[in-house]
Amino acid sequence: MTTTTKRPIRSERLGALPPYLFAEIDRKKRAKIAAGADVINLGVGDPDRPTPTFIIEALQKAAMDPRTHPYSPGRGYPEFRQAAATFMKKRFGVDADADKHITTLLGSKDGISHLPAAVLNPGDVICAPDPGYPVYSSGALFNGAETHHMPLTAKTGWTPVFEDIPADVRDRARLLWANYPNNPTGATVELSFFDTMAQFCNEHDIIACSDHAYSEVYFEEAPPSFWQSKHVNLDETHAIEFHSLSKTFNMTGWRIAFAVGHPEVISALAAAKDNHDSGVFGAVQLAGAEALNQYDHPDVVAMREVYRERRDALTPGLRAMGCEVDPPRAGFFCWAKCPQGVDSMSFATRCLEEANVVVIPGAGFSKHTGNWFRIALTVEAERITEAVERMKRLNW
Repeated sequence: MTTTTKRPIRSERLGALPPYLFAEIDRKKRAKIAAGADVINLGVGDPDRPTPTFIIEALQKAAMDPRTHPYSPGRGYPEFRQAAATFMKKRFGVDADADKHITTLLGSKDGISHLPAAVLNPGDVICAPDPGYPVYSSGALFNGAETHHMPLTAKTGWTPVFEDIPADVRDRARLLWANYPNNPTGATVELSFFDTMAQFCNEHDIIACSDHAYSEVYFEEAPPSFWQSKHVNLDETHAIEFHSLSKTFNMTGWRIAFAVGHPEVISALAAAKDNHDSGVFGAVQLAGAEALNQYDHPDVVAMREVYRERRDALTPGLRAMGCEVDPPRAGFFCWAKCPQGVDSMSFATRCLEEANVVVIPGAGFSKHTGNWFRIALTVEAERITEAVERMKRLNW
């Protein structure tokens, strides 16, 4: 038999993705659970409560209608896009045209990952927050573009300093990402931040991109939209903002979101998606429209109070353990500094091995957040309190 050297199966671009630093923690977690350990998972960023009943009932009704069974229109059902436009008006005071400025997405991850295919060329650069959502960079990588990492630090309130972006990067940059409320740091910004971002992007002909997935999970002031900035106009400013129903309505598995932006940016994204997928199931879109039309429903407001209760159960315990932490004002992530200068991988490993508690090490998000860790507010307050008590008993 003749032996031939076979070419690698995986592409070079796939191989260029950074390694999954949490693989060992995930393996140990599964082994402990299989062995019967009572593991408290504070790592998963997925709501633990069910989707509100009024949305499920809307889905059930729509799914019985045969008109929702064929392929969906490329940009989505008019009912969903109009509900998105109405939401933008009521929530942010932004006048968006459902036909020109909005497109439907299979979750915001879908839109974020496909945007580079719509607007980038090989050799272009994107500016992404560091730490930040990995899809900003992976979407660029898969489309032959490069990523410039903008450091987020405690000193700057976990916001980038646009003036620190080198001149040669500014000249090549095509997209600039912001994510507030932020994952993983939980940071929020005032509208003035978006004013600065808009001015910078306008000056350097960069498409401004706002990932607003956590906009409706807040405890104090409601977070602003990029499109509320005094320096932007939907018909003139090359920008886009992504809104997800996943976290607001406990609909992560439903895969439904929308983007609102400049008509040409929206059109480009919709065209790219037309070549990749066949849209969101129509019944999910109609249920999503019902969700957006009742974004202030008592069940939705009550969920914010649940997250507030969990936050308030967590942060005093972390401080008593010697962690530096600011209570998040929005989102459902808490970002804390490891006690006694412990590095985050060691901290996360000990929490799992000795306390049966899963936390996410900051080293997995960025090279310069190796002493920080992330906790998700996605278990009940009683379990959060128990998790903190377990961690406090460890000798740091």
